[in-house]
Amino acid sequence: MDLLQSFQALMTSYDYDAYIIPTSDYHNSEYVSDYFKCRAYLSGFTGSAGTLIVTKTNAYLWVDGRYFIQAEKQIKDKKIELMKIGEPDVPTIEEFLGDFFKDVKRKTLGFDGKVLTVELVNKIKSHLKDDIIIKSDVDLMKEFWIERPKMPFSVLYKLNKSFTGKTYNDKVLAIREEMKKYNADIYLLTQLEDQAWLYNLRANDVIHTPVFLAYTIITKNQSILFIDDNKIDLTVEKYLNDNDIIVKDYDEIYNYLSLTSDKRILVDLTKINYSLYSEIELRNEIIDRPNPTLLLKAIKNDTEIKNIKNAHIKDGVAMVKFMHYVKKSYASGVKMDEISLSDKLQKLREANKGLIDLSFNTICGFKDHAAMMHYSATPESKYQIEGNGFLLVDSGGHYLEGTTDITRTFALGKITDEMKTNFTAVLKAVINLADATFLDGCTGQNLDILARGQIWKRLIDYKCGTGHGVGYVLSVHEGPNSFRWQTPNAILKPGMITTDEPGIYLEGKYGIRTENELLCVLDSTNEWGTFYKFETITYCPIDIDAIKPSMLTKYEKDWLNEYHQMVFEKLSPSLKGEDLEFLKEYTKKI
Repeated sequence: MDLLQSFQALMTSYDYDAYIIPTSDYHNSEYVSDYFKCRAYLSGFTGSAGTLIVTKTNAYLWVDGRYFIQAEKQIKDKKIELMKIGEPDVPTIEEFLGDFFKDVKRKTLGFDGKVLTVELVNKIKSHLKDDIIIKSDVDLMKEFWIERPKMPFSVLYKLNKSFTGKTYNDKVLAIREEMKKYNADIYLLTQLEDQAWLYNLRANDVIHTPVFLAYTIITKNQSILFIDDNKIDLTVEKYLNDNDIIVKDYDEIYNYLSLTSDKRILVDLTKINYSLYSEIELRNEIIDRPNPTLLLKAIKNDTEIKNIKNAHIKDGVAMVKFMHYVKKSYASGVKMDEISLSDKLQKLREANKGLIDLSFNTICGFKDHAAMMHYSATPESKYQIEGNGFLLVDSGGHYLEGTTDITRTFALGKITDEMKTNFTAVLKAVINLADATFLDGCTGQNLDILARGQIWKRLIDYKCGTGHGVGYVLSVHEGPNSFRWQTPNAILKPGMITTDEPGIYLEGKYGIRTENELLCVLDSTNEWGTFYKFETITYCPIDIDAIKPSMLTKYEKDWLNEYHQMVFEKLSPSLKGEDLEFLKEYTKKI
């Protein structure tokens, strides 16, 4: 009996007809610690997003376009049907369950309510008949996964005001002003990044995301932090006491909410887990609004912006040294592979003072591996860097001064005219978005076409957004700002940082992505309104070996030359010798 069959046998013993296993922790985090990687354990699919539904006889895995290729490879030998989100004739999770439970013999749906959001559960309920039994109070994986990793544990540390620009008191006052708008008695905050931002505290409970597992209750005159107090050392304990922050045990949140009644509770139902919601929905008035912390932390203050630019200079220096190493080693016939290059880049970043961690697992894909948007090399899958092709490297770091996210695609050996054409099309897309001027009120949905349109002209598309917000020593993927043409998103405001990362991914051949971060800034205000623009704050050459200059307009050439001149001015003081000469060569005018 294989792993999946064993789990189905356990389901049968509980009389569950279907069981949902998402990729989530108790806080709906994008990335999760090992304890919560139940979907990966059971399915074998290791991508960072996806939902598994197991029935008594079958299993189904929902993934988005970033993971179609990876998921197909990782589940091909398993009895799991791949459900490609957004593809024709592929039902949503709620539609699938609605159809599945039309058979009256099937009665019971199970899941752990602590790892599903209220929003998803409500969607599912809307597609089910009233006689379907929903059981949300049993975590079957807790019983099934015998050697399940322990809950994450790390000690908190504090960022001072020279990094954050604002104190905890500054931030909590702003939150209480938002609560007043809704006459809220309580604000229930469950998002890990938002809590880390609020308290100016960081930890390492989630790999490459410097956060800690906690819940927060904010009232009109109190802040209560629910956390494992073993994570609090004497320095942080004093800081919490000095700021009148009450500390309670992590799991006590459920008992606290069960005793709460007749309150107006501000909460974001797209973020809160179903079990928490079940404790408050019947006895209180729920105010369902986006977390006010979301926008407050997305708009970086002047101190954060200054620091972030310094972080990008550090990161750019590491990237130039890496680019030089790759090009020189390839030309010299030095043996390299996808993993050794990832390790090399990490060591170059670690040489920078102030590096805390990588901001995500480095994606280093050569040739057709680069066509998998979130490819992760393993000892079994890694390619040697030999022969001709594109090397795509998507990486970043958490520095005390901020978080970086950068992708560069390097031409190694002789590449085809088609490859140069597609590389240049991606560059044109990057430039077109970075050069945008737009009125206040525009969202990323309005602007996505500026980049994607250049790819659509080639009758190609990429199965993801064009860009995402970036946190400040927090998650590398931060809302509410993004560039996505199919999804409504936030109005862009000065201080927001969003990535600009169009790409072309040809399965079985190669992948191309160029990624810079864009800072939204004020352009001018006149009789027509207030206009914004972007400032590119990523500093690293774009590989001129892969560019087809004849495809670029004079304006685009000028943009690229000015960008490369800025890169040289920012990075050259920190480089010397062959690295400096390399930077000169790869920032020269075309």
